[in-house]
Amino acid sequence: MYSENIKQKFSELFNQTPDIIVRAPGRINLIGEHTDYNEGFVLPAAIDKAIYFAVSKRDDKLIKLYAYDLADAYEFSLDSIEKSTKGWANFLIGMVAEMTGTNHKLTQGFNVVFGGDVPLGAGLSSSAAVESGIGFALSELFGFELSGIQLALTAQQAEHNFAGVKCGIMDMFASIHGKDKCVIKLDCRDLSYEYFPFNTAEYAIILCNSGVKHNLGDTEYNKRRAECEEGISILQGAFPQIDTLRDVTIPMLRSQADKLPQIVYNRCRYVVEEIHRVEEACKDLLKDDFVAFGEKMYETHTGLSELYEVSCPELDFLVEQTLTNDAVAGARMMGGGFGGCTINLVKKEAVDDFLADISQAYEAAFGQKLVSYKVAITNGVEAI
Repeated sequence: MYSENIKQKFSELFNQTPDIIVRAPGRINLIGEHTDYNEGFVLPAAIDKAIYFAVSKRDDKLIKLYAYDLADAYEFSLDSIEKSTKGWANFLIGMVAEMTGTNHKLTQGFNVVFGGDVPLGAGLSSSAAVESGIGFALSELFGFELSGIQLALTAQQAEHNFAGVKCGIMDMFASIHGKDKCVIKLDCRDLSYEYFPFNTAEYAIILCNSGVKHNLGDTEYNKRRAECEEGISILQGAFPQIDTLRDVTIPMLRSQADKLPQIVYNRCRYVVEEIHRVEEACKDLLKDDFVAFGEKMYETHTGLSELYEVSCPELDFLVEQTLTNDAVAGARMMGGGFGGCTINLVKKEAVDDFLADISQAYEAAFGQKLVSYKVAITNGVEAI
């Protein structure tokens, strides 16, 4: 078990038993892509792949970090909190920096060993799990009693200020607030949230990793945000009451189609439809209707590919391969786009055949082996 490996390594390095062991999960997003920065809804869940932390207090101001999976160490002092040339360390340093700037000021150092089985580069938010996990551990260890939302906001600021990624809050929110066999409907306007059941005996959640890195992601991500903002500025001419695409309906959008550049109209149409789709998908879950839910996943992928244009040939291929497979209820690309994984709802008894067929087809088409993961929905960050 991964937590035992982390605990053992901690004992070897520091000759003591950790004060606390924490599990911080990665996340998936079932539906609701590119809606967060438009103040819409997302539908993430924590999963059974996680980062584990063994942590203990120190009597001085030193902080000693050890990345188990990289076999790499870094240390610094609370008196000198600066960015590291080691990228992995900045996720933890960032959390320390943010937590020393709050009312709950860290006044003594700590030792930590961390590592886990969240695949890097697969779009499962390993960085958010690292931030959420160390934040939770420090809050517990030093009695800060930070709420889940406070932890998520702190992790988001750490990512902005130290890792240099202007991310939304969904990833860390899901890692912290995850609930077994449930998805989280998160309102990205006010951070209110509610749980919906995702407890199916019939379907498994399978992720297929295209192996394509998000090399266009940052530039194109910023372009999409700008296109959405352009759409809003034009729509406000007719509807001054709107602030974001969350406030726009399809009839409102259609009424102004002649005033919007076609590409801006397409971007806005996808987002407005996707926000509505999340709300309808939640109704499907209340009825345990995974067929209807899966159909909405396909609709999302079509929108992301054709209207929002953030897919790639490999992701489109993986989704297309499922269209004639009766064992698959739904599939779509997951994440910001231009690479990463597809997420698939597959009948449990057909998983082995599904993986064999899609792996063979992918290797034949692109000349590379397909890496896939079966994941289950679990609780969020917790002491174990």
